[in-house]
Amino acid sequence: MSGSSASTVDRSASGCRDLPVLKERGQREVFCGLTGIIWLHRKMQDAFFLIVGSRTCAHLMQSAAGVMIFAEPRFGTAIMEEKDLAGMADVHEELDRVVGRLLSRRPDIRTLFLVGSCPSEVIKLDLSKAAERLGGIHSPRVRVLSYTGSGIETTFTEGEDTCLTALVPELPEAPADERALLVVGTMADVVEDQMRRVFDSLEMGPVRFFPPRRTDELPPVGPGTRVLMAQPWVNETVAALAKRGATRIPAPYPFGVEGTLAWLTAAAGAWGIEAERVLEVTKRARERSTAALERYRQVLEGKRIFFFPDSQIEIPLARFLRRELGMRPVEVGTPFLHREHMAAELDLLPADEGLVLSEGQDVERQLDRAFQAEPDLTVCGLGLANPLEARGLATKWAIELVFTPIHGFDQAGDLAELFARPLRRRNLLEV
Repeated sequence: MSGSSASTVDRSASGCRDLPVLKERGQREVFCGLTGIIWLHRKMQDAFFLIVGSRTCAHLMQSAAGVMIFAEPRFGTAIMEEKDLAGMADVHEELDRVVGRLLSRRPDIRTLFLVGSCPSEVIKLDLSKAAERLGGIHSPRVRVLSYTGSGIETTFTEGEDTCLTALVPELPEAPADERALLVVGTMADVVEDQMRRVFDSLEMGPVRFFPPRRTDELPPVGPGTRVLMAQPWVNETVAALAKRGATRIPAPYPFGVEGTLAWLTAAAGAWGIEAERVLEVTKRARERSTAALERYRQVLEGKRIFFFPDSQIEIPLARFLRRELGMRPVEVGTPFLHREHMAAELDLLPADEGLVLSEGQDVERQLDRAFQAEPDLTVCGLGLANPLEARGLATKWAIELVFTPIHGFDQAGDLAELFARPLRRRNLLEV
């Protein structure tokens, strides 16, 4: 969408807010919430994430993050051995020793997160009490908090939600008369800087980001705080902020030219700034991004796409692909559907004939639907990609859509490239 004359996004197409949702509860194929640490530890540069878990947890994080053995990342695993699981050892004593050794070796740590895993959940290890005890020992130099990333409790991106929810009580109280914008959800630093420049050009402010780059610079929150969601999976965090008096700004998510424009326009509207001013400020960025998308339209237009549930960004991405690149979603699966937070996206996603919206997963049934639909491209987790490829379906790893910067105008072309690449590869292999 060029957007040079429109003041808002085009809502003329019939949306799918009232489309029936296929709800499934069965076997799932998805990463656990521990994987959120991969982007959180890069964002919060003075924080450390200590997983209290098994060697399996450690192997998962090492593999997913691609951390070389000589690197020193800001996460690690306190390994629970068989004697810990059998109750033969004092886990708290062991944990105190591990934390003491870690903090003495890493004086740069200002916030330590104790992260629950499946093993710690199974033996009912109370990490909140452990965090309270360790916080008393190491305060004021180090803040110690806990949250769960267990696959029993969370899926893939929910780990960020539980982490940020644990941080909300630590946020300082904002002045009663201050009106501020709080952008919630981790974005790459380069994207955050781009967004900040737009907000500055619109003379909005103060604008803060949560999580911040340093945990000793936590943003204040209060009745004048307006929340703008950058990621669709921070649902519990937004609920916790609402209890502190903050108000959410309804908006689509900033994926693609259209979504980013609508996101910025919604924020500006809360400050009484006209949509025409947003168009003026973003004109060059929109023109660059629209031109970048045109390079991929010939590859993607008319192609049918099937989303397996993974990260909760499936509906916004389907909207982007359908409206800006002409793809046709066959099924859009999402782990959880928060109707209120997804309302603006559902209004924009056309209710094409035969479109299926699904929530949750029964993987065998969903695989059957995918094989029957024979889409041109299937977005799925790593565990399903090879079997689907073996059946002749082109696939895109869903995890790339979370690990790659895809928000904002300047990343719209990169986002389109992620979907075009597997189709181009398939075309080359078929020659």
